[in-house]
Formats: sequence, C-alpha cells, structure tokens
Amino acid sequence: MKALAISISETDRLMVARQGRLLALTMAFLLLQVLNVSAQSRPDSFADLVEQVSPAVVNITTTTTVATQLGSDQMPRLPEGSPFEDFFQDFFDNPGQGGPERPRPRQSQALGSGFVISADGYLVTNNHVIEGADEINIEFFSGLELPATLVGTDPATDIALLKVEHDEPLPFVSFGDAEASRVGDWVLAVGNPLGQGFSVSSGIISARGRALQGNYDDYIQTDAAINRGNSGGPLFNLDGQVIGINTAILSPTGGSIGIGFAMSSNVATDVVDQLREFGETRRGWLGVRIQNVTNDVAEALGLDAERGALVTDVMEGPSRDGGVQTGDVIVEFDGGPVADTRDLVRRVADAGVGRAVDVVVFREGDEVTLSVTLGQREVAEAAGSTGPAAPQEPAMSEMMGLTLEPVTPALRTELDLTDGIEGLFVRDIDEMSEAWQKGVRAGDIITEAGQQPVLSASDLTARVEEAREAGRRSILLLLRRAGDPRFVALTVAEEE
Repeated sequence: MKALAISISETDRLMVARQGRLLALTMAFLLLQVLNVSAQSRPDSFADLVEQVSPAVVNITTTTTVATQLGSDQMPRLPEGSPFEDFFQDFFDNPGQGGPERPRPRQSQALGSGFVISADGYLVTNNHVIEGADEINIEFFSGLELPATLVGTDPATDIALLKVEHDEPLPFVSFGDAEASRVGDWVLAVGNPLGQGFSVSSGIISARGRALQGNYDDYIQTDAAINRGNSGGPLFNLDGQVIGINTAILSPTGGSIGIGFAMSSNVATDVVDQLREFGETRRGWLGVRIQNVTNDVAEALGLDAERGALVTDVMEGPSRDGGVQTGDVIVEFDGGPVADTRDLVRRVADAGVGRAVDVVVFREGDEVTLSVTLGQREVAEAAGSTGPAAPQEPAMSEMMGLTLEPVTPALRTELDLTDGIEGLFVRDIDEMSEAWQKGVRAGDIITEAGQQPVLSASDLTARVEEAREAGRRSILLLLRRAGDPRFVALTVAEEE
C-alpha cells in the first residue's frame, strides 16, 4: 500500500508539472497575441509613415496687395464739382509741392499648408488660405519652390484646388475613405503650423460627422495638434491616405487645445473632382425651402416619427415642375430614407445636375412618389431664385394668444409687403402663450393653417375645428417672417 501510495503521488506530480508547462505556454501565446495587437494599433514610431508622406506635403505662402488711403483727417472735404477740387487733387498727388506723402500699397503675407494629389501637380488646400491672393508660392519638402495658379475654389466647404508646373513627376498622396475610419483610430497631421514648416503631430479621431456652420459640413474631430498654418494640410490614417483636410480649431487661446477639425475626404473628393473638371462646383438643386420635423409637427401631420424634411416653400424650378407642394414631408430621396434637412441637403448636392430622381413625399396621410429633375444650385443662387406667394381679407381678433388681423392692401403698404403675400398678420402676442414659446412673434404673417390658406380669423378657426374633429392634438401653421417661411405646430385645446 505504501509503494502504491508513492506511485500515485509521483504520477500526480508529473500531471501537475505537465499542466503547469501547458498553462505557461498558453499564457505566453496569449501575451504575444496581446503585444501583437498592441503593436498594430499603436506603432512604436510614426517615422516610416512620415518619411512616406512628407514629400507630398507643401508649405504655402500667399502675397496680397493691400491698398491704403489717406486718413479722413488728411484729406479736405470739398463739394463735388468745386473749382478747388483739381487744385487739391494735384496737391495731394504731388508731395514734392508740399502735399503729404500718399500711403503706398503694402503687401501682406499669409501662411498655410497643402498636399499634392497627382504627379502632374494638382494641389489641395483651404480656400481661406489663398482667398484674395495675388501670388501663391509652394515650397516642397525637398526645398523645391514653385509658383501656383488657382484652378477653382469652393467657399462652402473651404476647399481650393491649385496647380503647379514642373518638368518631373511630383510625389503625391491619395485620398482614403473617411467613412471607414472609426473614433479612436490613430491619425497624423502634417503641415506648416505657425510658419515652422513640415511639422508632424499625432492623435486619434475624437469624433466624426461634426457640423460647424456650413450646409455640407462633415468634419472629423481630432486631438492631433493643429495650429494656425496647419490649415489646408492633410490628416493621414496609418495607411498614408488622406482622410481629412485640416481646417479649423476650437480654442479660447488661438492655439491648439486638442480640438481640431478636418473636412472629411468623402466630401473633399467630390469637390476636388468638380473643381478639376469644371473649375467650379456643380451641386444638385431641388428648389425647396425645408425645416426639420419635430415631434409636434409630426403629430400634427399624422407622421409616424420625427423623420424627413418638411417643405416650407416651393420655388420656381425642379420641385414645382415635379409636383412637390408646400407642407409635403420629403421622406425618401433617390432610393434612400431622409433623416433630416442636413441629410437631404448633402444628398441632393451630391446627386448631380440634370438627373431625374425619385422623391417620396408624405402628403395628407399617404406617401406619394414624384420624379424631379435636379437643377444646379450655383445657377439658381446666381439668378436669385425666390419663393412663391400665397392667398386674401377683414378685422382684428384674438386666438391662441395671438392678436390677428387680415393682410389688407392698406396693411400691405404700411408693412411694405411683397405683392401677393396674404394671410393673418400677428399684431401682438401673449408672451405667456405656447405660440410665444414656439417662436411666433409680432410681425409674423400666418399664411396657412393645417396646410390650407388662411385669409381671415374665421378661416383659422375652421382649420382648428377640423384638426379637433380629426382627433389631432395640434395644428400646423405656416409663418412668414421677412419673407422666410417656417412651420410651427400649436396645440388645439378642446373647447370648455
């Protein structure tokens, strides 16, 4: 028994030893895997990437001639046509005769960054870097300096395309897919901060889809250091592809505090392609004014959720020709759902000019599919396209906290209103009312209620009754303020 006991004990020790070695090997393997993943997500050095992309990044110096004038205290004030006008003109134009020295035009310089996108010398930067410049000089990483000409700009996205001429192919970088990048991914900013030239900073993507103030904004937010002079420079992913154009920073000090913004490459590529082909952008245009659908607006319309873009005005052009009406909610565009106004504006712009697209609108409880042939936004804006008018007639009344009176010819003259504007003029408003809280103000004109024209207080009362009978808790009013239309949904309280 004793020998048997010893034999069992030795066997156990051998099994434990084997299990220990197996566990150690497993732990070592797992540690190697973790280290490998860590090495892939956070490189020991960005040096190889910097060497790869730096030759395509450029410093940009612009020169602008600024005219200066004599101060008002130096120039005499003479009535036009005065006999002394020529005398004083000669006096001030000839300082040798005792007149003051005329200030000479001065030149101001600005610095920025950019990057080459083709071997034949096309470069991308920010519009604000070169705006108004008389001369644009490009300095390459190799020390080569070349003058650049402006191909085209797009102030809406702050992007500009330049061109340089050189006998030999130039090093360049390519755009990547910003949509494939994720928050937390490593990025590299290369540029000319504060005139230091070819400076590199690293960070991560802090957020995506940021909007600053433009209709087409799609900014990547990063904590990579971006300062003045970095504008127009590239934001690289770890594959050496440009996924953003460094454009702006958020800072109370004027220096980097880790909140920088780069325009997404997915916006930039379309703009650059158009600038390269046409020298300008050519965006699609529907010809409507729109606002977001809020919860109360959705309820007033009978829409199932806050989605789509509510049409507040239909201008002469594509949408009117296609049958779109004021009060429609555009819920689908070109085969895809519309989330909100920003989503629709960007998708229409990218859809192209002259294309016939399907537009699905929610109208009076049903979805209607319309075919709209898109126009060109730039042409429409140049022509100053405006919206249509509305319907007419009498006496002051109060309802829903509003003091209302019909728009009469006399009132139209008093208010200097455009011919054709009809409806109910808001003479006064109770500041404790829901209407005030929803943004209605004295001076607004109610042109529609429940998506029907209103010309008198009785019209508005009838629309409210119809909304109650239909079981709706609110009614949609179409207002105009300084010519701009807006929908507001107000609660229709039950009669006591």
